[in-house]
Amino acid sequence: MAFDPHPAWKLMKSESRKLFQQLGALRDTQVMLEWVQRLVPVQDEASFILRSYLEDQEAGYKEKAAEAVLEFNQKKWNSWARILSSRTRHIPTESVVFQHLALECLVEARELHRQAMRNRSQAAYHRLRIALKKFRYIVENFLPSRHEKWGAELRDLQNILGEMHDLDVLWRTALTIKAFGNERTRIEWRRRISEESGARIEIYRAKMMGKTSLFLVWRSELPGPDQIQDAALARIRIWAAFRDPDGPHSERVVKIALQIYDGLEALGLSQCDELPEARRILRSAALAHAVGFHKTQKKRQVASYRRIRKINPPLGLNADTLRHIALVVRFHRGSLPHLEQKTWSGISNAQRKGLVLLSGILRLADAFDRLNGRRVYRLELKKADDILLITAPGYVEYDSSAEKLAAARHLLEIACRLPILIRN
Repeated sequence: MAFDPHPAWKLMKSESRKLFQQLGALRDTQVMLEWVQRLVPVQDEASFILRSYLEDQEAGYKEKAAEAVLEFNQKKWNSWARILSSRTRHIPTESVVFQHLALECLVEARELHRQAMRNRSQAAYHRLRIALKKFRYIVENFLPSRHEKWGAELRDLQNILGEMHDLDVLWRTALTIKAFGNERTRIEWRRRISEESGARIEIYRAKMMGKTSLFLVWRSELPGPDQIQDAALARIRIWAAFRDPDGPHSERVVKIALQIYDGLEALGLSQCDELPEARRILRSAALAHAVGFHKTQKKRQVASYRRIRKINPPLGLNADTLRHIALVVRFHRGSLPHLEQKTWSGISNAQRKGLVLLSGILRLADAFDRLNGRRVYRLELKKADDILLITAPGYVEYDSSAEKLAAARHLLEIACRLPILIRN
């Protein structure tokens, strides 16, 4: 679901939710019954009250779980599985996008680890457990070579934190049903639960703190600081590929756009000093310029802009960079940008000029790839007598494509403040 917008993913998730909830409630009750036996081998009044309550709950949850199993639509599930399994093959296991996804979950888990170590609340440990569970499932399903090395430790950690959560739920359940007849009993139960929970915290700390922390082990085998931005770009490429009706066209536009950008930079005409990530912005915009395409939609560039703006920035791309990508896509076709538009609010004049230049490059690159079926693979840019010359093998001056290219190059001419001459 992080990459693929197919509606079957949400339908599958919704269909399974009720079943998982009922099975989870049953499992929680059965685990609490086991803990009552382990904490108090010799039955006291509190354990009797708790056991009676939990056994009644177990009977009710068994009925509800059985109903949920019967109501589960296996025929639909199998249909969705057939549809989606073919789509998942577009992203091979061990790919950099899954490594990047795992790294995002690891970063989140480590931040929650710091919070849990600082305030030591049960709620903080519970959030940490969920984050580590997500990390574990990504590794297990999509990074099998790493799971072979990390799987046992991840499972043990999840069990440790899970048992702490179970003990906390048992304590709160006992308080809710008023299982403790007197203060002495309550204190004794609190002591036993705290001892069990404390022992697990110490096991967790031994594994996850200091120079031998498993966080450091896992982090060392995921994309490093110098690879994160490229991995984020790969995420954008996969995200766009599932939404782009003509992926090969977008890939060709990327190559043409980067040739124009590199040519302008070599000539000192890039004007992107305030956009240190300009080349990455252009590349991402070229990959995602058609994600809003629909046959019946006229302003596809606006739809693409809005779709990109809804993305949660992947690790390595901040919200500003993602907004810049969306703006380049917004003005790669259609009406020319006006710097007074609300779309540009909060963006400096220098950045606006750079983004307009990138939009002009993308507009021209898109037009080059639509030259009546001819393919432009290599461009050469030169500056002569205050004219920017673009040599494009395959270009024919006297046909309909010349008119389209003349319109497409106009924004880049405005941005460069130079007339552009295209020739074969």
